[in-house]
Amino acid sequence: MNLVPSRPPVLTLPAFTTAHSHAFQRALRGKTQRPGPATQDDFWTWREAMYRLVDGLTPESVEAIARAAFEELYRCGVRTVGEFHYVHHAPGGAPYEDPNELAHRVVRAALESGLRITLLRSIYERAGFGRSLARGQDRFVDRSLDASLRAVEALQKAYANEPRVRIGLAPHSTRAVNPSSWKEILGFAGAHAMPLHAHVAEQPREIDECLAETGKRPLEFLADEGAISSRFVVVHGTHLLEHEAAMLGQARSFVCMCPTTERDLGDGLPNLGALRSSGVRLCTGIDSHVVCDPFEDMRGLEVHERLRTRKRVAAARAGHPAAELWASASTEGAEACGFHGEGPALTVRTDDPFFAFVDDGDELDALVFSGSRALDGLLT
Repeated sequence: MNLVPSRPPVLTLPAFTTAHSHAFQRALRGKTQRPGPATQDDFWTWREAMYRLVDGLTPESVEAIARAAFEELYRCGVRTVGEFHYVHHAPGGAPYEDPNELAHRVVRAALESGLRITLLRSIYERAGFGRSLARGQDRFVDRSLDASLRAVEALQKAYANEPRVRIGLAPHSTRAVNPSSWKEILGFAGAHAMPLHAHVAEQPREIDECLAETGKRPLEFLADEGAISSRFVVVHGTHLLEHEAAMLGQARSFVCMCPTTERDLGDGLPNLGALRSSGVRLCTGIDSHVVCDPFEDMRGLEVHERLRTRKRVAAARAGHPAAELWASASTEGAEACGFHGEGPALTVRTDDPFFAFVDDGDELDALVFSGSRALDGLLT
């Protein structure tokens, strides 16, 4: 019996994009998986461990960790990364001689690992409404909003002639950015036509605090400030409501989901059906690098929705879930990062025993729903 049906020896597909990454968090792997002293471990207790890591980072360790993270992504078939970069300064918060020292280190690590990178330079102004900065957070905060925007301009100038690099703006979240700053941030991003990424509605507490401060949910507040556009990328969007999905879909905005991190942190299950039916563009991100497997993040969009709805094969707009999911994990992510047009491709060997008993025409379905990073030997 011929276990592998007769077919072309390779399948050519767009390479994976991970549109949301915090590369330094690769160094947390294995460090946050035991119960802590708190009565309940959750996102907020995990965050304290992350801040302890941040406090000890050096320029050399930032670059070394980023290189390890990016090399691992490359081996898994990723060729484009959106790096949401928010560790800017030395311990204690003093800027380095070059305020973009750590950003340059991260960009170099990506390029030397074979990746295209969108460096999404974060703006982080506070710990939250009425909260003092925790130790480690002072490394995220610039001396002023003007200093933040000047740093972004300097990065644009530094990489203006590097086709593998894009610069974007990443106001961290409604809890970390002052309400009065958003108009200027959004005006800057619009004037420079750059990607705009922000964490939105990842945690219920974030929503409650935004309601208390502004009278609006995070996305409602950002919509009124003028954030929503085709360049806007909501990161996570775990707790968006249907009317918020409709606003994003009307503007052709993106939602970048990070299934392997969201399940690790216990964030919850998003209403993917509402996002899809509203026309929101979906992409995926590795986020905290707890698992490095673009197949898992891609497949997580679908299988998490099956868990939420207790139904199989959540409706796909195109009628082919595997094709839609691969697009979300590749070309849609690249668009969200500001890379337009044809990009890097992967060739997949189809003469491998992985494809045994797979019928002609079902190769993509097999890859999406049964593949894993263990197939990296098939991907070139």
